[in-house]
Amino acid sequence: MKPNRLILTILIMTCCLLLQAGCEEEAMAPRQGLSSDWFQQFNQLQQSSKPTVPTRSTTRNKRTAPKIEFEKVVHNFGNVGPGTSNLCEFKFTNAGNSTLKIGEITKTCGCTPFSLAKKEYAPGESGTLKVNYFSEQLRGQTTKHLVIHSNDRAKPEVTLAVKADIKMQVDHEPKTLNLLLKQENANCPQLTLTSIDNQPFSIKSFKSTANCITADYDPSEKATKFVLQPKVDMELLEKTLNGRIEIGLTHPECKTISVGISTLPKFKIVPRSIIVRGMATQEPIKLRILNNYDEDFELESFSSSKGAVKVLSNTIVRNGYELELEITPPASKNTKRIFTEKFFVKTKEGQQLEIPCNVFYSKTAPASLTTKTNDKECKTCGPKLFDFTKGTVTGL
Repeated sequence: MKPNRLILTILIMTCCLLLQAGCEEEAMAPRQGLSSDWFQQFNQLQQSSKPTVPTRSTTRNKRTAPKIEFEKVVHNFGNVGPGTSNLCEFKFTNAGNSTLKIGEITKTCGCTPFSLAKKEYAPGESGTLKVNYFSEQLRGQTTKHLVIHSNDRAKPEVTLAVKADIKMQVDHEPKTLNLLLKQENANCPQLTLTSIDNQPFSIKSFKSTANCITADYDPSEKATKFVLQPKVDMELLEKTLNGRIEIGLTHPECKTISVGISTLPKFKIVPRSIIVRGMATQEPIKLRILNNYDEDFELESFSSSKGAVKVLSNTIVRNGYELELEITPPASKNTKRIFTEKFFVKTKEGQQLEIPCNVFYSKTAPASLTTKTNDKECKTCGPKLFDFTKGTVTGL
């Protein structure tokens, strides 16, 4: 039995060894259907299966906006003549990425008209605002503004400036004609026009107030200097006295010359207007009418538009008369605090002088202009004396 048991044991051990060897060989052999880069594909599959996190560029579109950009915002013409036309341009570009829309364009005054081809501009498109500046007659430096409104959120308003220094390119002497009624041709001097920039010009017109002054000139003549001898119509001048002469020129930087007319009147009135404060006056108002040319004259009549002025006396003084007047305005029945009147003086020569009168008064008048009042007596200063004629308040 022992030999048989030994043989059985050997057989069992041999089978176990063969079985173990077969398992190890199977373990060493590659599996069927599994590629060599299986692990790499598995990792890529895991990464691709992870949820993607969106970035800002994928969730929000790029913002769009117009943007207006000017090449310049100030244009300086430098020296220009008065009353001249001067053209300038302001160029701009839509530097944004959406349509630029130009809205209202405001300006300082009517001397800067403008033109713009259209109001909408695509991205990258350019435009031009044309401005025609008409210079004033007054000399000196000036600045005019234009404000451009658009849909540019960063710059909804852009201010443009037009600058110039207005200078006369044609000078004239004298600046004002000081005339006298009792002199031949009103003692009018010659009028000289001179080109400052030595550019020749012509005289195309000569006009004066009420046509009281004229002058001879040749509109076809061209020169850098003209000397004119004005001719005065004495009758028209006496009715006009003051005014201006406008001379039209062909000079490109000076279209018009303006010369003042100042005439010494025949009569001088002192004061030129009468102002009274209070309901009435106890002292008469003095008014002098004098002759500026030392001539004798006579007064014929006096009157007033509302009959409130009365002449108390008429005294002859050197070169004229001194009148004493009394003004009695009607009692005020409303809230008005001023009474207006016109006083007329007529001379025997037929001239009528007009003197304006203004009376300022309160609705309730005191019994007299020198009435003591204790209605609002000051505890420190005591009662007061009110003088409505002089407009003063004094203590007692």
